[in-house]
Amino acid sequence: MKITDISSRTRLYRKIHRWIASILFVFFFFISVTGLLLGWKKNSNGYLLAKSHKGTTTDITKWLTFDSLQKSAVQAIRQHLGPDCSVELDRIDARPGKGMVKFVFLDHYWAVQVDAATGNVLHIERRRADFIENLHDGSYIDRIFGLDGSVKLGYTTIMGISLLMLTLTGFWLWYNPKRIRKRKRQGEIIKG
Repeated sequence: MKITDISSRTRLYRKIHRWIASILFVFFFFISVTGLLLGWKKNSNGYLLAKSHKGTTTDITKWLTFDSLQKSAVQAIRQHLGPDCSVELDRIDARPGKGMVKFVFLDHYWAVQVDAATGNVLHIERRRADFIENLHDGSYIDRIFGLDGSVKLGYTTIMGISLLMLTLTGFWLWYNPKRIRKRKRQGEIIKG
């Protein structure tokens, strides 16, 4: 390949790289900030991700039924957020090694940790890490508008392909000048 061909391809890669970076700058910034926060969530002293509290026993034969534990969690969240708050569950997270069951609510970013043996509330937590994760992957928009995950799928596809394109064009923007200098040193004549 001639130096002029390498140069013209490099100009094309630069244009592609610049356009992608310019158009999606805000999204890349957003993804990087939320990604950093998610990476540090376990080291945030409980601010982004609440500490898992310990129940009275890890012997699951002494645990109450999930139904009775859920009643404790629902009562606690209604006392905390008000009687009209949604109590629809997103998931139940049992932690046998901690003797605790966590009830994560669907329509808001709150959860209740309950002692699995006594039903006593151990902790009511704000799920900041879940909120940040929903922002990070685009599912927050799906959540707001009650969509089926189509925004998240489209967003992650566009951002993933764009990041791949930036990586590839960035490589060629770095490598092609090296190729040109090497060929010039070898004495190739630039032809118009």
